[in-house]
Order: sequence, then C-alpha cells, then structure tokens
Amino acid sequence: MTTVSRRAALTPRQLTRTGERLSFVYLERCVVHRDANAITAEDAEGTTHIPSATIGTLLLGPGTRITHQAMSVLGETGAAVCWVGEQGVRYYAGGRALTRSSALAEAQATQWANVRSRLGVARAMYRLRFPDEDPARLTRHELLGHEGRRVKDCYRAQSTRTGVPWRGRRYTPGDFSSGDAVNQAITAAAQCMYGIAHAVVASLGCSPALGFVHSGHELSFVLDVADLYKTEIGIPLAFDIAAEDEEDVGSRTRRALRDRINETSLLDRCVNDIKSLLLGEKLTPNTATDDAPDVVTLQSDGGREVAAGRNYGGGEGFDILETTW
Repeated sequence: MTTVSRRAALTPRQLTRTGERLSFVYLERCVVHRDANAITAEDAEGTTHIPSATIGTLLLGPGTRITHQAMSVLGETGAAVCWVGEQGVRYYAGGRALTRSSALAEAQATQWANVRSRLGVARAMYRLRFPDEDPARLTRHELLGHEGRRVKDCYRAQSTRTGVPWRGRRYTPGDFSSGDAVNQAITAAAQCMYGIAHAVVASLGCSPALGFVHSGHELSFVLDVADLYKTEIGIPLAFDIAAEDEEDVGSRTRRALRDRINETSLLDRCVNDIKSLLLGEKLTPNTATDDAPDVVTLQSDGGREVAAGRNYGGGEGFDILETTW
C-alpha cells in the first residue's frame, strides 16, 4: 500500500537554495522513478540515485520514461523538467517556487506595468551584458540595434579566435542537424540556458511571461534572463566545441556548458542578477540572502497591508483570528 499521502511535504526552508544546485542533469534511455526524496535513473547498467533537491533542471533526452512519483518529488523540490530531443529542446514542465513570498513577483509586475520602468529594466539588462557601454539614453529600437551589432561582433570575434568559419546564424526549428557544427553548438547551448533560466525564474516565484525585452510569449522573461549570458558564456563555448570536433556536438556542448556553469557559479549570479534588476538591490555572486518571511497579508487602501487571518466585517465578535476555512 502506498504511503505517499502520509509523507510530509517539503517546505522551501528545507530545500537547497537555487544558487547552490547543480545547473542541470541530463538523462537518456532510462526509466526515471522515485526512491524517498531522490529520483532514480535505471538503465541496462544499473540504477543511479540523484538527490532531487540538488537539481536545478532535469533534461530528459531520447528514450527516457518518467513516473508520476518522480515528477511529484521534482515538483515538491522546485526542480524544472525539460524534455530534450535530437531535434532541439522543448520546455514542458516546471516545479514550485522555492519561496513563499510574492515580493519578487510583485516587483516584476510593478516594473513591467509601467512603460518607463519597463524600459529602465531593459536598459539595465543591456548594461549587464555590455558594461562598457551606457544605454541610459537609448530608445527601445536603438537598444535592439545596438544588441544586434554586439552579437554579430561576438560571432566574428569568436570565429577569429577559434578559426571556425562563420557564415551566419542558421537554425531551422525542428531540424537541429540542418546547421553546421558551430550553429548546432550555439543552438544546444542556447536551449540548455533557456531551461536553466526557466528553473531559476520559476524557483524565485517570478512570472516567466512578463518580459522586459522579449514580449508576447509565455517564456518572455526566461528568454530575457538567458540572453544575459549569451555573449559571455554561450557563444564562446559553442565555438570552442565546434573547433574541437564536429561529431556529437550537442552532447559535448551540454557537458561543457554544465562544467562552465558550475565553475563560474552562474546559478548564484543569475539569482542575484534577477533580484538586482527587479528590486534594485546591488548584489554580487555568492551574496547570502535571507528567505523572505512566510507571511500572508491583505491589501487595504492607500497601498497599506493588514494582517490576514482576521475578519474585518466589523462589529463585536467579528475581529477574530480565522486560521482555516
């Protein structure tokens, strides 16, 4: 008889901080199941146990099957799950937020809802990517033009550095193998970064859809965050992989990217960058941040918040604590 219903649910305070997790774990041709609070990957060579609370993003490659119980524990621990195919990556699922506070989500919505502050965050994102340039007076269209030129310059510079010929960005959705080796590596790196960024965004309780540069897509903010590290990490690494060999570009790019992310503590940096952009906090990688208080309040007039769990109907006997329905 199952004991799942009697298993205590994990709380955010029991979970590994986003910045301290493995960036992603890639599995293929195996059955993914659950053993207590770990997931197991079983194939012809045996069974591997992976603590679920240490995973940022789980990438499921070709030939994988995953059980309901495995997805349940991944959801409890806030891990993101991506199904990865030979034709690219598609994001299908995500875990719960690791915080019970809505502070970041509310800050994101506030910044996004105002046209000026939305442009201000977009400029701040550009400044994070290219700190040698001041975008303070750039319009949105000018930001796009400057970003496009900087990315083209990055492609040309990496081609010169590695000796890999560059004939332009070529990617056909649904046909991963249509591009040359360096384009395949760029695609693989980009898609992995989208999964990682989605995991961080979801774990912080932000909305993946409210973007400041991208718009109109359910993952607009995810694309914004992933692009912060494109010219610094993704593109140079892709050219390095293509320069080594043209075989197995996708798998080699994933492994190299995973190592680079761990070496540079990118997850911790990503968390702090998001907080800095949305809250205006001046944070640096490895900055320790305390969890927000686990409290629920009610909105009142004039931007004032009042305690929840009370009845504000007025009159004798009404102003009492109500902890449950």
